[in-house]
Amino acid sequence: MKKQLLTPILLTLAGLFWAGMSPTFAESTDTLEKSKTSGFVTMGVRDSSGALSYTLGDGKYAGYHYEICQRIIANLEKAVGKKLETKYLSVTSQNRIPLVQNGTVDIECGSTTNNLARQKDVAFVVTTYVEEVRMAVKANSGITSIDQLNGRNVVTTTGTTSVQHLRKHERAANIDFKEIYAKDHAESFLMLESGRADAFVMDGQILAGNIANAKTPTDFKIVGEVLSVEPIAIMVRKEDVALKKLADNTVRDLAKSGELAKLYDKWFLQPIPPKNTRVGLPLSETTKAAWANLNDKPMEDYAKK
Repeated sequence: MKKQLLTPILLTLAGLFWAGMSPTFAESTDTLEKSKTSGFVTMGVRDSSGALSYTLGDGKYAGYHYEICQRIIANLEKAVGKKLETKYLSVTSQNRIPLVQNGTVDIECGSTTNNLARQKDVAFVVTTYVEEVRMAVKANSGITSIDQLNGRNVVTTTGTTSVQHLRKHERAANIDFKEIYAKDHAESFLMLESGRADAFVMDGQILAGNIANAKTPTDFKIVGEVLSVEPIAIMVRKEDVALKKLADNTVRDLAKSGELAKLYDKWFLQPIPPKNTRVGLPLSETTKAAWANLNDKPMEDYAKK
C-alpha cells in the first residue's frame, strides 16, 4: 500500500468541494467502487487515542485499530484487484462522524464508541475493543472517587460522552464540579498535567496511554468507579455495505486465527513506540466476550446486562 498524509485543512476543503460535486462520485457510498476508480482510500486516524490510534510524528501513525485497518485495506486491495494509495487524515472527536458521512474519510480507525445515536449516522465494524470509562488524577491529589470531585475542575474531550456518564452516575448526584472541554485527548491530559484540571474523565485505555507517555508516568493514576462500559469500533459510511462486510470478515478472520489477540498483546502489553513504554491493560473479560461473539451491537445493549 502506498501511503500519503493529507493535512486536515486540505481535506476539509476537499470535503467541502466534494459536497458540491455531482452525485455520481461525491455521493458514492461504495468504497470498493470508489477506490477502484480513484486509486486511493482515506483512513481517519487519531493523534492521541491511547494505544488504539496515535501519531508518531512526521505524518506517521500507529496503534491497535490503525493496524487492524491496515489489514482491512490489504483485503480491500485484493477485492479491487490493485494497489491503493492510503491517505491519512487526523480527525477529532468533533469532526470524525461528519467526515465519514460526507465521504472525506472512508474508514475511521480511532476510538469511537458505538451507540444508538451514532448508528443513525454511520455504520460500525464488529467490536474489537470494549472500554471502561474512568478518570485519571495526579497521584498525590488524594482523589479516589467521584464523591471527591465537589468544587473541582473536570476535563474531558469535546465531542465525547464521558462527562455525560459522570453526570448520570448516582454518586455524582449532589456533586458540583466544573466541566472543562479540550479540543483533543492530548490537550485534556495537558490540562491535568498542568494543574488546570483535577481529573480527566475518559476511556481507560486513552488515560493509560497518555499516562504511559507522560514525562513522569508515576505522577498519575487511574481511579474511581467505572462510569460506563462501551464497545469501541471502527467506523465506515452507513450505506457502505460492501466495505462493512469486508471489514467485518477481516476482523472475524483475525479473531479466528488468534491474530487479534496477538495484536492486542502487541499494543497494550508490550513496549510500544515512540518511547517504548507499556500501556499495561490486560485483556478484559468484556473484550474477550466480544471477540467470542463478534457483533456490532451498540453500547446500550451492554448497559442492559
